[in-house]
Amino acid sequence: MATGLATLSLDAAASGLFGLIGTGLGRIAGFFERKQTFNQEQARWSHELKLHELTMQANAQETEAELALIAQSGSWKGLEASILAEAAIGEGSRWVVNTLRLVRPVLTLLLWLITAFIFAQTGDGSVIDAAVFAATAATLWWFGDRAPKPPARPSAE
Repeated sequence: MATGLATLSLDAAASGLFGLIGTGLGRIAGFFERKQTFNQEQARWSHELKLHELTMQANAQETEAELALIAQSGSWKGLEASILAEAAIGEGSRWVVNTLRLVRPVLTLLLWLITAFIFAQTGDGSVIDAAVFAATAATLWWFGDRAPKPPARPSAE
């Protein structure tokens, strides 16, 4: 009976020991599982952050493009208003019409003379650049799309 009790005690102790070892191994495995899950979540968060940054960048570029389109549209509307204002002058004295038609060329010539004077008098590159930019912009604005239009061909009917 003593050997049976000793065997029973050893079996109980061994099963308890194996139970503790199994629990310990389960805890260790659980730690590595949680670590792997955390790494996966961290990778997912990083990916979501990159997607969010790319979305923000795309939205910023879209907004910038819309603003450029609005600015360009405003520029064309200004040119159209300028052309319509000139066309609205209508009939008048020949002398007045000719004088009005000389305003742009005279102003352009004066602007380029002033630009040449600034170029000759100053050594500041930014002032020269600004004057040349203004003269070029004014010239293109005043004469850019003012060439005579070819006569319309009669349609062949």
